[in-house]
Amino acid sequence: MSSKVYRPADMNETFAAIRNSGDVEALLGLYEEDARLLVDAGGEGFAGKAAIAEELERLVRMPGTMRSQNTFCVEHGDLALLRADFAIVDDEGRPLYFGFTAEIVRRQADGTWLYVVDHAGASRYRA
Repeated sequence: MSSKVYRPADMNETFAAIRNSGDVEALLGLYEEDARLLVDAGGEGFAGKAAIAEELERLVRMPGTMRSQNTFCVEHGDLALLRADFAIVDDEGRPLYFGFTAEIVRRQADGTWLYVVDHAGASRYRA
């Protein structure tokens, strides 16, 4: 599985697949060095890869399988605005957590896309 994203609309599905593989370093590779990760609706968040890494490790340790479906992708030059619906489900497909995300991603010089802002906590519910 490639951890490189060449179409911004593929970002959320790629994130979920990498999360499910347990590869925190590959997840971290989806973020720009000074990216911002927000984890709740109140705006609590982390800036920079070192801080984001700790939150991604916590996410990978959570039980269940993540599913994420992009609901829209608006590209404007080298930026794109994304929204996705996500769920972390148990072995029987019952949701443990679900909600939606909002992200800004930027095209890099090599043609890949990385998170600039990942609002993973735009809405998070515990089932």
